[in-house]
Amino acid sequence: MEITELSVNGKSHRLEADSRVTLLDALRNHLGLTGTKKGCDHGQCGACTVIVEGRRINSCLTLACMHDGDEITTIEGLGEPGNLSQLQSAFVAHDGFQCGYCTPGQICSATAMIEEAKAGWPSFVSDDLEGPDRLSDEEISERMSGNLCRCAAYPNIVNAIRQVAGEKS
Repeated sequence: MEITELSVNGKSHRLEADSRVTLLDALRNHLGLTGTKKGCDHGQCGACTVIVEGRRINSCLTLACMHDGDEITTIEGLGEPGNLSQLQSAFVAHDGFQCGYCTPGQICSATAMIEEAKAGWPSFVSDDLEGPDRLSDEEISERMSGNLCRCAAYPNIVNAIRQVAGEKS
């Protein structure tokens, strides 16, 4: 057994688990944070997206022990009932979900993606290497392409992200 200190949503957790436990399984099974979903368990759907040290990652593809001391933010750390984050509120306002299974990963990914764009990180469709002047639908879709929605709520998801990023609908 390996002992790992995880900082999740601003709280320190001492995790005693096998060194092969993924971050996803540590969050869900050891810490009881079930907002992060297990979709494909192969890093292809994005349902398990969390934010680690400000960057979005697929928690099913990384081991918990690799994040000893890192600051991890899950959907539970972004907002809560009665005090939703801007993106959570925008997803509700724009009906950016149907079944809701992918929604935690979508919101975590979008939260970090907006910060990436503000920092000037270019995407594959950015006009230049200085990043986008604005987050167009094409830019948002490209940046969110690692998060799948089986219900196809993509237009509403894009509208919610655009609202929070300051773009006009």
